[in-house]
Amino acid sequence: MTESVTADPLLAVLTELALDLRWCWNHATDELWRRLDPELWRLTHNPWVVLQTVSRQTTRDAFADPIFRKKANQMLSEKRAAEGGPAWFQTAHPGAPLTCVAYFSMEFMLSEALPIYSGGLGNVAGDLLKAASDLGVPVIGVGLLYQQGYFRQYIDRNGFQQALYPFNDPGQLPIKPLRDALGEWLRIPLHLPEATVWVRSWEANVGRTKLYLLDTNDPANLPTHRCITSQLYGGGPELRLQQEMVLGLAGWRLLYALGIRPEVCHLNEGHAAFVVLERALSYMEEQHQPFDVALTVTRAGNLFTTHTPVEAGFDRFPPTVIRQYLERYAEHELRVEFDDLLSLGRGNRLDHSEPFNMAFLAVRGSGAVNGVSQLHGGVSKRLFQPLFPRWPQAEVPVGHVANGVHVPTWDSVEADKLWTMKCGKERWRGALETVERLKGASDEELWDLRTRARQALVEYTRQRLSRQRTYQGAGQLEITQANSIFHPESLTIGFARRFATYKRPNLLLYDRDRLVRILTNRQCPVQLVVAGKAHPEDHDGQAMIKQWSDFISRSDVCPSAVFLNDYDVLLASHLVQGVDLWLNTPRRSWEASGTSGMKVLVNGGLNLSELDGWWAEAYSPELGWAIGDGQEHGDDPGWDAHEAEALYDLLEKEVVPAFYNRDKRGIPNAWVAKMRASMLQLTPRFSSNRTVRDYVEGYYLSACNAYRDRAMNRSELGIELSDWSKSLAQHWSDVRFGTITSQKEGANYIFEVQVFFGELSPNAAVVELYADAGTDSDTFRQKMDVARQPDAPDDHMLYSAKVPANRPASDYTPRVIPCGLKASVPLEAPHILWQH
Repeated sequence: MTESVTADPLLAVLTELALDLRWCWNHATDELWRRLDPELWRLTHNPWVVLQTVSRQTTRDAFADPIFRKKANQMLSEKRAAEGGPAWFQTAHPGAPLTCVAYFSMEFMLSEALPIYSGGLGNVAGDLLKAASDLGVPVIGVGLLYQQGYFRQYIDRNGFQQALYPFNDPGQLPIKPLRDALGEWLRIPLHLPEATVWVRSWEANVGRTKLYLLDTNDPANLPTHRCITSQLYGGGPELRLQQEMVLGLAGWRLLYALGIRPEVCHLNEGHAAFVVLERALSYMEEQHQPFDVALTVTRAGNLFTTHTPVEAGFDRFPPTVIRQYLERYAEHELRVEFDDLLSLGRGNRLDHSEPFNMAFLAVRGSGAVNGVSQLHGGVSKRLFQPLFPRWPQAEVPVGHVANGVHVPTWDSVEADKLWTMKCGKERWRGALETVERLKGASDEELWDLRTRARQALVEYTRQRLSRQRTYQGAGQLEITQANSIFHPESLTIGFARRFATYKRPNLLLYDRDRLVRILTNRQCPVQLVVAGKAHPEDHDGQAMIKQWSDFISRSDVCPSAVFLNDYDVLLASHLVQGVDLWLNTPRRSWEASGTSGMKVLVNGGLNLSELDGWWAEAYSPELGWAIGDGQEHGDDPGWDAHEAEALYDLLEKEVVPAFYNRDKRGIPNAWVAKMRASMLQLTPRFSSNRTVRDYVEGYYLSACNAYRDRAMNRSELGIELSDWSKSLAQHWSDVRFGTITSQKEGANYIFEVQVFFGELSPNAAVVELYADAGTDSDTFRQKMDVARQPDAPDDHMLYSAKVPANRPASDYTPRVIPCGLKASVPLEAPHILWQH
């Protein structure tokens, strides 16, 4: 269909603009699509649908208008200039060897025009691609194109959620088929037990970056295989395994078919872990190396980002299912024993009954692992400790990069104008040096921004609620009342997220009567917008939606609260731009990061949240409000009750008074002070601009260099490290301690330790003194020096160390840990021996 449109030279300009998702954050072209079909644009916000739906005469008439034609050509010139010139990456890292990062994710949230997302994971993925485009970082995305995607939500007349699955017609999506040099559709074969599945490929332009999408809805496939990419997070474990094989195995093969050779693969959750195997296979075939060497080389270029805060959240598959789908792949392509493949996905490699854990495969196949907030980094250390037995939790090799949101996607028109006036047009496309200039905004300007944003949200809420009640079959009176709900001057709170028990979306309903009093206070009224979906199989989540529906249907509540159907990107945009306060109430530490509250920052909205995820590191009293004591309490109902009371207290005693306590100009000074501090301090800090720069400078460049080092000279370093790893596995059990002595000399202790290495080379390990962190001190590690070489092959090595005597000598414990040239320990070598 793309070819038929572009065949008309009059449409070439609009086609190029419509097929670049840059329009979903750079809204300069909106007026073009609105001119062609105002109503269709309002309903879809999809330029590609508008362009294909309107008549050719309509577009010719538009181009006959010199103003329209000039605008379209100007937009195309600006787009090409933005994508062609040097950006932050080219300026900050000239000559860097990094040419491509392949970012694999099960979902990408870019726009409501491409509905292949569910929630937070896709939000992070989509915003990362957009920020990479802004910054010129060479990232490409790899994902799946779902025929139905995630379900669409309908709340029926009785308040029950209904799941709908409209078809995603590829011809109506802003994507195009990928074709080879001969013009044939690029299709990737994937061997499943029953047959070969043909995987089709598509391309979406995201500014300077590209997103490649895969689907199995090829007529040449069996019906059951055509449905592999039918729904996001639908079906059972076997379908999920098939989808993850498409993403990881076929995804890497597609890149190779396109001639793309990424130095770095970024795995967004364990769903993508099979790319670890396929990347190693490609290296095996190209460099004629065995699997162990290929994995040693390629893992250095893999980064695994985990978003899971609980062990049960990892994808795990029964060994029988893995055998059915991957035994032949292991033995005939990777040329390893099937049990060796299974061991990569097990905590206990020797436990043949243990399920295959995709996150464990990702850890063992990557050169670095990170969580998505400071708190989640610590949680992930605990979750992955089974892979590093006897290592202290603090040394489990998991770092963190806090998530961020793509600010230009989520700011309102009014917010964009204010930031541009104060900080310049290019403020989010560099290192954020100019953002601090917003401190020059006056109280009047900031409060005017909030007032306009709230008014826009009230108008949108009325329109959407009116439509919602109409298709629910409401009476004319209810529909008419929807058109006058809310007041543009009232404090407006937003609460929208996936409805799941750990997110406690009904904490606010703990004391309904008290909530009613807060909402209906005549002097200081509060209005509440609620939205969110529960997975179709999550009956508890759906029950909580029903509770909200019942509460809002009360005659004393309905003028002050609404539940809006079908939470998606478009609704989220209106909410985060318009609300005064964003509310978030998960159980600590069950939300890895959370990004919804980050989206209100640029628009001057404030946060009231549990001290969990990103808010645990963002919060301070001058920036917003918090509940919780910074500790974990599980699902204790008593603690839920305590926090509900704390939430009501904050609203009644701090939040509402701060909003309504005005000076003679009608400005709430305390509220605006928090706005200014939040916008200045948190917007840049929790932007995907900062996130992407952190990934580049903390992970991508080092991963690229590590991969290149291991691959050069025909895998010389990779072979050395592989041999080192084999030697550790074979001879580590030989290592033991002999005599240990310590004596005090002045302000120091002198330790001497005998170590017997047996068949293991002493050069393969180091001996350290270790002391746990005490109440007043940090964890202590010091390498011990060789004091005497062995007199005979089976004799001991003697090590010594001088350490401060500022704590008892009994605090210090000798240990032996692996040491390999440029190896990551303990990530690549979890062995450790303690003296007891």
